[in-house]
Amino acid sequence: MNGAEQEMSLTTSPQPRYDLLLASASPRRRELLDQIGVLYKVVNPNIVEHQQRGEMALEYVQRLALEKSRVGYCMDESAKPTLGADTIVCCDQEVFGKPIDSDHFRHMLTELSHRSHRVLSAVAMTQGQKESVLVAETKVRMRKVSDAELDAYWLSGEPIGKAGGYAIQGYGAVFVEHIEGSYTGVVGLPIAETCRLLNEFSVPIWESSKPSSG
Repeated sequence: MNGAEQEMSLTTSPQPRYDLLLASASPRRRELLDQIGVLYKVVNPNIVEHQQRGEMALEYVQRLALEKSRVGYCMDESAKPTLGADTIVCCDQEVFGKPIDSDHFRHMLTELSHRSHRVLSAVAMTQGQKESVLVAETKVRMRKVSDAELDAYWLSGEPIGKAGGYAIQGYGAVFVEHIEGSYTGVVGLPIAETCRLLNEFSVPIWESSKPSSG
């Protein structure tokens, strides 16, 4: 094969198959989709995550998930179903998103320490005019977290980009005494609700375990 033929072969090689667009840059959501064998392509919509005046926590998390799926759908020409997701932490009437600095982080973890809070994780799917959204609610109880632990945990870098300032699947697991509900919802993508939407939009699971043809 000469150079021109080799270049043509490379440029005409088939693209990897995908059945879903994932409108999220979160590695945790990718890992959970990988776990159930979904073939997907990542797009990263730029959504402003700001709670509107008078907007309840449930409305807020649903809106963000839907906005991500809608914008993500328009970012690809394939017209594939597009999944968007968002997770927030609620303590009393306060909504905790991602910490913006160490003071914000300490405020959140101090409020969550030695008590229970709610984690709302919304997953939405969009394909053209068809869209749907589901929410998983999980109750999480934390043990008392010391000031020294707060300092050390912040320095680990893990709280950055995490709703509520902690990651249950990481170092933050040492603070969690009990959960009631969806563990994967706390991680960032509730699998049961996600699979319901995948089925509704005819997106297959367990595909990555199948041998490729040809």
